[in-house]
Parts: sequence; C-alpha cells; structure tokens
Amino acid sequence: MSFEEGPFVQVACFCDMVLRDETGAFSLIRIIDTLNHVEGGPEPPDTMPTVSYSLKLVLSLKSGKARGRYDLKVIPELPTGESKEPMTVTTHFEGEEKGHNVVANIKFDFEIEGLYWFDVFIGANRLTRIPFRVKYNRVITPQIQR
Repeated sequence: MSFEEGPFVQVACFCDMVLRDETGAFSLIRIIDTLNHVEGGPEPPDTMPTVSYSLKLVLSLKSGKARGRYDLKVIPELPTGESKEPMTVTTHFEGEEKGHNVVANIKFDFEIEGLYWFDVFIGANRLTRIPFRVKYNRVITPQIQR
C-alpha cells in the first residue's frame, strides 16, 4: 500500500490531559513540546539529573485509502541520536475519513537535556516526528548564615 494515500496524520502531540465528551470529541489540555527542569540550592549539579516526566501522547490518524489492521510504532530518539525501545499499538482503519485515535500515558526518563524526537511509524513508513525539548536551568542560592 502507498502511504501517499493514507493513513494521514490529523494530530500528533504531547499534552497534560485529554478530555472526551459524550459525543466522542476530544479536548487537549496544555499541549507541550518543552520541559524546563530547574534545580536550585547552594550547589545544584552542573549536568541535569535524570528527570521522570508523565505526559499524554495523542495521535489522531485518518484512514484515507488505508484499510485493515496495522502496527503503529512510536520510537523515541535521544539528543545523542540513540533510539530507545518502541511503543507499539495495533490500529484498525476502515477507509475514508474514519480513523484511529491513540491516547497513551507515557512516563519517560529524560537523562540529558536537548531535543528528543518521537518517530511515528506504520511498518517501515514514518508518518511523522514529534519534537520534545528538555532544558536544564540551575538556580544557585547562597546559604544564609544565622
């Protein structure tokens, strides 16, 4: 199947919360693409410590001419270029405007600052990439002598 004919990406992002109403419509709350991590104190570390962060991955795909079952993979890529283990979800496409929504709770350990990419694949075909930047900020506060 040619992926020029579907499936198509309608939404690919990270957010803090997803609400779904009785009609099935989604509301994405606080769409984010950057994490600012702050360490403070008299001697905060020079390099960022590992930061565990929970977020929601939201993918909304529309079938186009795609029909049937497919494995969708999301592969994290670190700022170093190293890839991590993929998350795999089975998707079903019925054609035309019908689609598949993926809302996944992710807890990711960010080990270094920089730009992370989350590549979205169906088979060997990359549908899109989602960027997520991690910034580390040190706040040095002097100790007050009493």
